[in-house]
Amino acid sequence: MRKKNAGALFMDFHVSPDDRVGAVPKKTRGKAQKPAPANKKAPKSPRNQRQEPRIGRIDSVYDDTPSIDDDYEDPRARRRVKKVKKTRGGRERKPLTFGRILWKLFSWLLVLGIWGGIAVAGVVAYFAMQMPATNTWAVPERPANIRIVAANGQLISNRGKTGGEAISLRELPYYVPAAFVAIEDRRFYEHFGIDVLGLVSVAIESVQAGEVTRGASTLTQQLAKNLFLTPDQTLERKVQEAMLSLWLEQNYSKDDILELYLNRVFFGHGATGIEAAAQTYFGKSARNLSLGEAAMLAGTVQRPSRVNPRSNPDAANARARLVLQSMAKEGYISDAEAKAASLDPNQRIRTKVTGSESYVADWVETLMQAYIGDVTEDVIVSTTINWDLQKSAEDIVRTAVEKNGAAKGFSQGALVAMDVDGTVRALVGGVDYAQSQFNRAVTARRQPGSTFKPFVYLAAMEKGYTPDTVADDAPFDYNGWSPSNASGKYAGPVTLRQGLAYSLNTISARLAIDVTPQIVVDTAYRMGIGSSLQAVPSIALGTQEVSLLELTGAYAPFANGGIGVIPSVITRIETAPKGGQPGKVLYEQIPAGPGQVIEPHIVGEMNDMMTTALEIGTGKKAHLNGWPIAGKTGTSQKARDALFVGYTSRMVAGVWLGNDDDTATTLSGGNIPTEIWSEFMTKAHEGLPVSPLPGEFTAAAPLEPGLAPMETAPTVQPQRRNLMDALGDIFGGKGFCGWNEQRPEHCSGLFVFGGAAAFARHSPHLPAVIPAQAGTQYSPALGLAL
Repeated sequence: MRKKNAGALFMDFHVSPDDRVGAVPKKTRGKAQKPAPANKKAPKSPRNQRQEPRIGRIDSVYDDTPSIDDDYEDPRARRRVKKVKKTRGGRERKPLTFGRILWKLFSWLLVLGIWGGIAVAGVVAYFAMQMPATNTWAVPERPANIRIVAANGQLISNRGKTGGEAISLRELPYYVPAAFVAIEDRRFYEHFGIDVLGLVSVAIESVQAGEVTRGASTLTQQLAKNLFLTPDQTLERKVQEAMLSLWLEQNYSKDDILELYLNRVFFGHGATGIEAAAQTYFGKSARNLSLGEAAMLAGTVQRPSRVNPRSNPDAANARARLVLQSMAKEGYISDAEAKAASLDPNQRIRTKVTGSESYVADWVETLMQAYIGDVTEDVIVSTTINWDLQKSAEDIVRTAVEKNGAAKGFSQGALVAMDVDGTVRALVGGVDYAQSQFNRAVTARRQPGSTFKPFVYLAAMEKGYTPDTVADDAPFDYNGWSPSNASGKYAGPVTLRQGLAYSLNTISARLAIDVTPQIVVDTAYRMGIGSSLQAVPSIALGTQEVSLLELTGAYAPFANGGIGVIPSVITRIETAPKGGQPGKVLYEQIPAGPGQVIEPHIVGEMNDMMTTALEIGTGKKAHLNGWPIAGKTGTSQKARDALFVGYTSRMVAGVWLGNDDDTATTLSGGNIPTEIWSEFMTKAHEGLPVSPLPGEFTAAAPLEPGLAPMETAPTVQPQRRNLMDALGDIFGGKGFCGWNEQRPEHCSGLFVFGGAAAFARHSPHLPAVIPAQAGTQYSPALGLAL
C-alpha cells in the first residue's frame, strides 16, 4: 500500500464513484433522470477551463443515457457550413435554373407522350378489333367498264359505274401522274403511307391561320378511303384509313398505288378514273392529254363537284395554274413549260359536248345483259354505227328543230337509219343529250299515224287486192265507229294506190275491217313491230303506239325484197386487252332473222303504191337525186306526232318530230320530216351507184284532178250521178266490172248496177272495196265480191 504524501513527486489521485464515466451524481442517485433535450447545446466551457476528453460512444452499454457525440458540435464547422432551406416535407430545395426548367418540361412531355401513346394505342386497338382480319383484306375489283366504239373504232362512249376503262400508268404521259403527286402528295415516294412531316406542317399552318388550311391525307390514304371506306369524317374512319394505308404500302409498290389511285379517284359529272375524266371533259383518251389538261384534272380532285372544267371553268383554270406551279417547284417541269401550259383565265375552257352518240351508247348498254349476261370485267363493244352519218344526222335534226320548232310548235326530233338488212347506221334520240337523256328513237312509244297504213294494205294485197282495186272513199259507220278523213272531205271511188298515196282514212279502215284487225296485227308483228297491239278497227289509222326504231325496221322488207330483219347495232363484244394479251371474244354477230316475210310479187305491189305516195301524194317533198324512193308519211291526232319513213334499195330511215309533253303542233308528216329525211339520205347515198327498188310493178297511172293528199287538206270535187247510177236504179241487182286493157283481170272503175252500188254509196255500215273480175256478182249485204 502506498503511503500518503510519499514525496513531492507524487500527487494524490483518487477516483471516486462519481468520477466514473457514465456515473450518476451522488445527489441524484436513486432518482429518475430526465433525458436532456436533443437540440439543447452543451454549455460553453469557460476560457482556460479544462475540457474533458471525449472517448467515444458508450450509449450501447447504457441505453438510457445520451451519447457524448450527440451533444458535441465543433464551432468551426458551424461557421463553415451554409444553412440549406428545407421543404415542408423536410427535403432540401435546390435552386431553380433554366436547365432544370427544360428538364422538367421534357420530363412532363415525355410522360404525357407515353400516356398519350398508350391512349392512342388503345383507341387503335379498339377500332382494329372492329375490322376483319388482315388476311382477308383485298383491293375490291373495279366496276367493269363498257367501251362502245363505232364501226371505224371511234369511241362512242364508256358505260358502267366508272364512266371509263382502267388505264395503266405506263400508258400515260409522264406529266399526268406527276401533276397529281405535285399537288396532292409531294412526298409520296418518301413516306410510308402517312406523311408525319405533312401533318406537322398542316398543323402549324392551321394554328397560324386560325383555321384548317388544307388536308394532310396522302394519296395512299385517299386511295384507302375510296377503296374501302365511306366519306364520313369520324375518328373511327380516320383510324381505319391510317391502318389500311399502312397495309397498302406493305402489299403494293408506289407505282401500283398511284395507278390504283388514278383509276379510282372521282372527277365529277359521273367520271371515276383518269380515262373517264379525259373523255368527259375533253373528248379524248387520257393517253393523249396535254400538260395543261393534266394539270386541270389534277386540280379537280380536291373538290370535283364544284371545281371542274364543265361546272366552273374559271376556277378549274386557276387551280390548273397552281398545279403547274407546284410541278415546276418540284422539278417535274420547267418554269417555261409551266408558263406555256397555263391557259388564259378569260378564255372559257372547251370541253367535250355530249352528242347524240350517247343515245346509241344507252341503247347498247341495255342490250348487254341479253348478249353476255352480267359484265364482270372491262369489255369493248363494236357497233354498226357509221360515225360520219351519226354526226350528220345529229346536226340535221338539231338544225331543223332550231329553225322550225318555234313556228311549228315542236321541240324534239328523232331519227333512225339502217341498211336494208337491219344494220343500224345512225340513231338520234333527241336534240340535246345533255339536257334530256330520254331516247325518243328507242324508248318512246308514239302513235305512228298513217305510217302504219302500209301494214293494212299489205294484209289486203296478201288477201288478193291489188293497187288498182277500186274502193269508195265515203263516210261509214262500223259498230259505232265512224272514221273520217283529216280534211273532212271525201273523193268517192278511188284505187287503193290512190287511197294510200293520199292517205285516205276511210279506205284504210274499210280494208282493216275486211281483212279483220287481227290479221292486221299479225301482219305488223311479222314485219317487225314488237310493241303490244290490240286488234281493234282503229288500228288501221295508226292509233297503236310503237317506237321509231321498230317502225323503221318493219319497213326494211319493202326495201330488200321481202326479207324480215331484226334491227342490230352490236357486231362484237370482247374483253379488254390485259398485259399485252388480246381480249377474249364473248359475242360475235351471226346474220339471223325471220327470213322471207313477203312474197316478191307483193313487194312489187307495195313499192308501186308507196312510190306513188312520194311522187304525187303526201310525201312528194321527199327527193333523192335520181334514186328510186318509196315511203309513207304519218300525222297523229291533233298533229302531236309527225313522221316519215322512207327507203331506197340501200337504206331505210325514219324521222319523228313532236313534243315530249304530247302537245299539239302544226306539223304534218309531209313537211319538215320529209325535208330532214331528204337531207340525211342525200348525205348517206353520196358515191353509191343508183339501184332500183325490188319487185316488178306498174308505173303510177295519172290520177284524177280532184284528188289531193289528205294531210294537206285537199279539195274534193262533189260526186255526180251518172248514167250508170241511173241504170242501177232502174235495173238493180247485177253488176260488172269494166275491162282494163293493161290488167283485164281487175276492175279499173266501179260499174255496179243496182243494189250493190246503192248500198255502197248510201249505206256506210260495211266497206265498199270490190276486187272483182269481169262479170262478178256482188252481194248487196256485204258490198264485196262473191
